[in-house]
Amino acid sequence: MNLKILSLFPDYFSSGLATSLMRRAIIEKKLVVDLVNIRDYTTDKHKITDERPYGGGAGMVLKVEPIVRALRDIDVKRHAAKSKVVLLSAQGSPYTQTDAVRYAQMDELILICGHYEGVDERVAEHYADEEKRIGDYVLMGGEVAAMVIAESVTRLLPGVLGNPESNKGESHSEPGFLGFPQYTRPEVFEGHRVPKVLLSGDHRAIKKWREEQRK
Repeated sequence: MNLKILSLFPDYFSSGLATSLMRRAIIEKKLVVDLVNIRDYTTDKHKITDERPYGGGAGMVLKVEPIVRALRDIDVKRHAAKSKVVLLSAQGSPYTQTDAVRYAQMDELILICGHYEGVDERVAEHYADEEKRIGDYVLMGGEVAAMVIAESVTRLLPGVLGNPESNKGESHSEPGFLGFPQYTRPEVFEGHRVPKVLLSGDHRAIKKWREEQRK
């Protein structure tokens, strides 16, 4: 998959993309990441990316022009058969595991990180395919949300997780179901025991217990 992230602060991603499974996915070329600095697509000498909102109000709004220039530059370079452009903002619809599964099937995923008081609405209306939020709260920018989506999608790409069964039976792998409790050694810790059924060796009973715990 090709992942392109449009941001005012591309350096934000340097640590997250260089850590754990994200790093391995990039090294093994299961994921190709392109960090696009929105400021590079401004035309004034001060590289201004925000303006005061029409109609008044507090804060500044991220301008439409540099974002669209960046998207069009990406479009010229890309040859992806399946592509999705997602604007990250507090106004978007909730991001879910179902979205992650859907995005993981794309050849290319483009994430636009909002900032300041918001993004000119014309980006959402005319240039993005979807608008998403990761929760009912307001962040300083879309970078955190972009990293959340990047991780949740990357772990679904073929070959990223060592065990292909890891994605099955976990929280949200089926809508409305959570993952079952997991235990490991020691069997007893400070008087707290692992459930006996998990030590029984009865695979049918273990499966039934896990299914009950997920509800």
